[in-house]
Amino acid sequence: MLSTSRVYSIRELAGVPVESAGARFAPKPGAAQVGGFSARGVAENFSTEPPLSLYGSSKRASEILACEYAEAFGLPVFINRCGVLAGAGQFGKIDQGIFSFWIHSWRAKRPLKYIGFDGTGHQVRDCLHARDLVPLIAQQLQKPDAKVPRIVNVSGGMEQSASLRQLSEWCAQRFGPLPVAADKETRPFDVPWLVLDSSLAGSVWKWKPQTSLESTWSEIAAHAEKNPNWLESTAD
Repeated sequence: MLSTSRVYSIRELAGVPVESAGARFAPKPGAAQVGGFSARGVAENFSTEPPLSLYGSSKRASEILACEYAEAFGLPVFINRCGVLAGAGQFGKIDQGIFSFWIHSWRAKRPLKYIGFDGTGHQVRDCLHARDLVPLIAQQLQKPDAKVPRIVNVSGGMEQSASLRQLSEWCAQRFGPLPVAADKETRPFDVPWLVLDSSLAGSVWKWKPQTSLESTWSEIAAHAEKNPNWLESTAD
């Protein structure tokens, strides 16, 4: 099952102390005192207590149901909690991948806005190319009886994380400048910093992401240039 980082508690994530560091937020030194949190990011034992958002709650409920079926009927179930998936050809929708949406929108000179956190654009997420999931899923299919934890985080990690402002700086270099508006009011389910720690997937499955942040963004940008109407063609 492909799950999401949004199964982690909004309240607990919002409570992780952060500070501005250049063009992005970074956890303060005392953040490691939060359970399930370390310098590598959010681990699998971080709180999943509501609120999670309706989307996150639906994913968490699906995880629980899948695990119950696994225990009741001996089904081989593995759950991969993914960071923000990205890549060329991804739907250009804000709810289906902020990195793709931002790059496509910037190339098309569409209005963009930093929402919340004083309108700085410093909020951070990790970026994971979709094809980097394939080797992990292949292993799980080939070894369905592996006696390993059912749930692992799968992410780009700290090395492949960025803020919206950093993404804007990259887009400006690739496509030219574009003004970005600011809405300082933070929405209830937004968090300033969310990077998954996928070290468990590394130790259990010998997995790690292969595609760099620069390569992922460049692929999306090239696709946007070749498909200038992508946002319209993928809209509902």
